[in-house]
This record gives sequence, C-alpha cells and structure tokens, in this order.
Amino acid sequence: MCNTLPAAKLLLRCVAVVAAIGGGSGMFINAAHAGACPADKVLGKPRQIENAPDVGVEREILSMVKLKGWRGVGDLYLRTRRLTVSKDGIVPYHEHDDRPSIVTIITGELIEHSALCAVPILHKAGETTPEFGIGHAHWWENKTGATVVLLSSDVVPPEMMEDPAM
Repeated sequence: MCNTLPAAKLLLRCVAVVAAIGGGSGMFINAAHAGACPADKVLGKPRQIENAPDVGVEREILSMVKLKGWRGVGDLYLRTRRLTVSKDGIVPYHEHDDRPSIVTIITGELIEHSALCAVPILHKAGETTPEFGIGHAHWWENKTGATVVLLSSDVVPPEMMEDPAM
C-alpha cells in the first residue's frame, strides 16, 4: 500500500537516508544510551536555565518537505539542516514544546545545557538525540577548540522557517 502513496514513499526515503547517515539501526540502539542525562540527574520539573545567545552558528537547509495534507497534518514542514558550530560557538537557548527534532552529531562534541537535566550533557560524534516535549528547553556550546558539525531534522510551521535561529 505504501507504494501507492507518494507521501509515504517520500517518508520511507527519508528514513532510509537517516539510517544510512547513522550507519544502520545499530547506531540508533546505541545512541539511546549515549549523550543522555544520567538517570539520577533527570528532573521531574524543568529548571530555569540561562538564555544563551546565538554565537558562531552557520545553518544550511539541506532538504525540506511540505507536509500539508499528509495524513491530516496542517501547514508544517519536515526540514533537515546542517549546523556548523565554530570554536566557542553557542547554539542559542530554544524550546521544543512544539517543535520535534532529531539531532545527529557528525563531527566533534557539544555540551548541552538542558532544563530537564541537573548537569551538562556531553554529545559526541556519531550520537543521535531526540528533542521534544513540554519543558524541553536547552542550549548547546562548543568547547572543543574545533568546529563541530551536526544534522538537525525537525518539524516546523512556516513562521519558524523565517527565523534563522529556529
């Protein structure tokens, strides 16, 4: 039945591309345990975190699919971007209450400061992390001394497409 639905074909292709980038399903199984908040540091209630600025981040849209009409989805886009974070760069404070995202670190390491974790979280090359849910607010910093590259796929409404930091 999927072969008769153009949107389903496109979705299957996107899944295949993400799996190829991640090196197959084994990476996603391992990634669930890597770069996560330690179980004893997960917060039940979001904490206040600093509103970090946007510093040294380049964003390039690699691909985008308009989802409007697919399975009753409203006017939303599925977007994949490459973010290049310079030495001492900061991916600014942002929230994921209403913007699901999956991030894969391609090169380098980033430190995540999350409202849902009592300690900073280290994310390394090859790791993938989901970002979504009420209270999920965070910012990332590059303290490695080298440029970091990551891929971010998210679902966004048209008004967020115009904000380069989103």
